Amino acid sequence: MGSVPALDSAAAAQSTFAATLFDEFTCSGMAEIVVCPGSRSTPLALAALGTEGLEVHVRLDERSAGFFAIGRSLATGQPVGVVVTSGTAAAELHAAVVEADLARVALVVMTADRPPELHGVGAPQTIDQTNLFGGAVRRFEDPGPIRPGTEASWRPLAARAMAAATGPMRGPVHLNLPFVEPLDRAPGPLPQRRPGGAAWRSTVPVSVVPDDDGTRGAARVVVVAGRGIDDPSAVLAAATARRWPVLADPLSGCRTDAEVSVAAFDALTRDDAVRASLRPDVVVQLGAMPASRALSEALDVWSCELVVVDQGGRVQDPFGRVARVVEASAGSWARAATAAASAPCDDAFLSAWRRADDAAQDCFDALLEGSFDEPSVARGLSGTLPGHVVFVVSSSMPVRDLEWFGRRVPRGPLVVANRGANGIDGVVSTALGASIGGCAVCLLGDLAFLHDAGALADGLGGSDGSCVLVVVDNAGGGIFSFLPQRSSVAHQAFERVLATPPSADVAAVARGYGADVTVAEDLTAMQAAVDECLARPGVHVVVAAMPSRDENVELHRRYGDAAGSAARLVLR
Repeated sequence: MGSVPALDSAAAAQSTFAATLFDEFTCSGMAEIVVCPGSRSTPLALAALGTEGLEVHVRLDERSAGFFAIGRSLATGQPVGVVVTSGTAAAELHAAVVEADLARVALVVMTADRPPELHGVGAPQTIDQTNLFGGAVRRFEDPGPIRPGTEASWRPLAARAMAAATGPMRGPVHLNLPFVEPLDRAPGPLPQRRPGGAAWRSTVPVSVVPDDDGTRGAARVVVVAGRGIDDPSAVLAAATARRWPVLADPLSGCRTDAEVSVAAFDALTRDDAVRASLRPDVVVQLGAMPASRALSEALDVWSCELVVVDQGGRVQDPFGRVARVVEASAGSWARAATAAASAPCDDAFLSAWRRADDAAQDCFDALLEGSFDEPSVARGLSGTLPGHVVFVVSSSMPVRDLEWFGRRVPRGPLVVANRGANGIDGVVSTALGASIGGCAVCLLGDLAFLHDAGALADGLGGSDGSCVLVVVDNAGGGIFSFLPQRSSVAHQAFERVLATPPSADVAAVARGYGADVTVAEDLTAMQAAVDECLARPGVHVVVAAMPSRDENVELHRRYGDAAGSAARLVLR
């Protein structure tokens, strides 16, 4: 590919190596990188700043930086890089790497390190970073200290990292990069690119869908659409052609006004009579399984064949139900299913699901009108946010409330959540990352907000965008009140170690970080505040005071029971 003038020192070689990495990353589709301050990572930070076509975001805290990068990748669909210095800075990324692994988010994590001679001798900021993230990464590489004469290996290293991060099993990769002092040398000429600036290595995807995916001859097929579907439109087109109801998680992109889309599947599968009348012959799972326990229990009651379509080979099957695995992307499977649709399946089956869903939706509209509680907040946001907004939903109760009570919408926002590991950590950072250059609304609880409130110190980092955090404040962890521990554990102990009502005031904390704060007293005021905040750049916090946690449990039960009863009536 052409010769490069020899580099005269290790310091010059490592700065040129860093510049080459980022140059090759941009050839392979990386457009953004998140950088945290640190000394040993200086060659990487300076190289990132000097790379044309690479947008650099700076975050003070490494844990926040990892989740900020996840937010950027979820919003753009593109791989994002993260640069941190050595020591505990690298360890701070572990939670985000675990989330990216399980949620299949493409991150290229670069941890600077001390050279081998400084390990084991008490040098500061030096820990063992070899395989620091264990099996959570798609690939780990440590090329050792960079030496002159190794230039031919630099672009292939970057290409391997990008291929692993963006392949069929998208996810994080870890490059551990030892640097020697001095750390601030200017880079020399870079090894040449491929002709025309092409990526050093390209991968041609091939999807093979078997002839028998388990649906042949089955009249009553249900599609469960979860997070991680690559082509929701193709899935809805296939379901329409085959007359298959789609139980659409809001994170799937399939919860639209399409005639096959079913939103209230949690309430429908909770009711014994409704669940029995809607029993399928085959269930096809695309993407991750929704959070709904009722749906999970229905799969046991139905005892029908469960087919999972998954290209990466990591099948979610904690209960051992899966009978067949189709190794293909959801989109390629859906296109093959559409092409194979010689005649519709049981149209009456689809009609029954849709009548039941319509009845449940009408019931929710009637019950939630004028109310201001966690279900009505989730339902209100799901029906009013414009299509250009990224809707970030926290784990714990918000993602469930959106799943259970969210509307079918014609062209709703992109809905994302950190549902790989299902934790509440990093939610504010993820929302900030998703809002850069656009708009994001995040629905989260008071504990999730306070857990990551430090991310507000960086705000949007000088970038354009509007981030609206809607905090449902129920004085603690609301989801724990739905668990058996609420009645089996003494009240004082339950409050102290499970519900953990915070002493900090959400609005005061947000104001302390310089965020614009609105306290909403009803649903109309909350929606008006969200609309007004989206029209202005910056970080905004809308606090919604909610009923007690015990009252919230009763409201969920009442709403769910009423929706199930309404569906039962129309299915008689």
